[in-house]
Amino acid sequence: MTHRSGLPADLTRASADQLSRALAAREISAAEVTQAHLDRMTGVDERVHAFLHRDDEGALATARAVDDERTRGVDLPALAGVPVAVKDIACTRGMPTTAGSAILRGWLPPYDATIVSRLRAARMPLLGKTNMDEFAMGSSTEHSAYGPTHNPWDLTRIPGGSGGGSAAAVASFQAPLAIGSDTGGSIRQPAAVTGTVGAKPTYGGVSRYGVIALASSLDQIGPCARTVLDAALLHEVVGGHDPMDSTSIDAPVPPVVEAARRGQVRGLRIGVVRELGGQGYQPGVSQRFEEALALLQGEGAQIQEVTCPHFEYALATYYLILPSEASSNLARYDAMRYGLRVTPDGPEAPDDPSNEQVMAATRDAGFGTEVKRRIILGTYALSSGYYDAYYGQAQKVRTLIAQDFTAAFDQVDVLVSPVTPTTAFTIGAKIDDPLAMYLSDIATIPVNLAGLPALSVPAGLAPEDGLPVGFQVIAPAMADDRMYAVGAALERLLTDRWGGPLLDQAPPLIDRAGKLGN
Repeated sequence: MTHRSGLPADLTRASADQLSRALAAREISAAEVTQAHLDRMTGVDERVHAFLHRDDEGALATARAVDDERTRGVDLPALAGVPVAVKDIACTRGMPTTAGSAILRGWLPPYDATIVSRLRAARMPLLGKTNMDEFAMGSSTEHSAYGPTHNPWDLTRIPGGSGGGSAAAVASFQAPLAIGSDTGGSIRQPAAVTGTVGAKPTYGGVSRYGVIALASSLDQIGPCARTVLDAALLHEVVGGHDPMDSTSIDAPVPPVVEAARRGQVRGLRIGVVRELGGQGYQPGVSQRFEEALALLQGEGAQIQEVTCPHFEYALATYYLILPSEASSNLARYDAMRYGLRVTPDGPEAPDDPSNEQVMAATRDAGFGTEVKRRIILGTYALSSGYYDAYYGQAQKVRTLIAQDFTAAFDQVDVLVSPVTPTTAFTIGAKIDDPLAMYLSDIATIPVNLAGLPALSVPAGLAPEDGLPVGFQVIAPAMADDRMYAVGAALERLLTDRWGGPLLDQAPPLIDRAGKLGN
């Protein structure tokens, strides 16, 4: 059953591109589309917990204004009226922003992050803020102070992290588009385990102004979507130079939408990274990756293996650089300026506590276990006598990893690998084993260390458990269009094989006890 010009009867099943075209043709209204997604949120988010805050009133007000402007013949942006969700790491004026932490519970920013300003300028209704690991520290969205998000494919499984809320919102059809942030894989890894598309743009390609910092030299904002084209459309909206961000690249957004629409790989040289596969990878993950490679080769791409020898040190390098930068960035949460403020309590608490005592009590109450772990690690790595041995050495190895990428791109046009070693694991399975959790990002971390763009595309379902597998495409800096071209070509080949999108292959919102509903 369809709804007008080829749209699904349920508008939440339509892609952002489909909605955009139908809205422009005035076949549907923005208010109708927005209300459909708000109704969907009401029906399923109690079980998925993708959202920390929803803004029904604000989203509908924007949608109605778009409808009014369209009626009056106002020239509107392409995605005007298409709803979007935003990871709770980006400041939103008048809407709570917590970064998934109790220390910012109820905080209302007085300004919008640049990406939020651009979404508003594009006239996109903001549905709300999505759940995340506290301060983006985690690979499962179990480290949120507000409870975990559940994978719509299997509610007993994690949706990836730290941006599991954004990926789960898209996978469960609560939002056609969402914004995520990627410090070591936090857009791509959730996309892989939820069967969605996630893109990490070139570092500096999307503004970080107004985005709560985790590790400033690694963080990058990017799109979450259900199709490669939808991701490119959102990338084009939020990307581009921002003078408010000193790391922003003063260059136009690469032609990502054109590349996604074209989706051609004939003659393209694709390098398979030897170090990002093999031992330790779930057999079904490797199988789906090899099948995807064969499809690309059949389409005329040239496949060859490349080696990046310093990638074996990427995980250790990342977990020295990230905690060090996090320790510095999180020092601002001192109970003096904003956020939570806790006075020492108990029989030995002083009657007139000092600033330091209030700060200690606040940080103890406001930060979760993983945040405390990384602050302690980072403070140690930056301490006198250890800086050169740890942080300094890690930065040197980071340079070697970047040089490995440069050498690889002298041989090929893009690099590819699985996104994660396994499919989604069970909630609670790794919460007490930080190292096992960190290994979830082993294939995505090198990209952030080098500041390159990368894309996760659904590659099918692992035969062992029927859960989604992701295929990663990595491009040189500011060649983001290449990853969209490869991703779109693979998406077309796979959907032709499947007879439709991956999310249609098995109904979301299933757990192993049985179907809970679509």
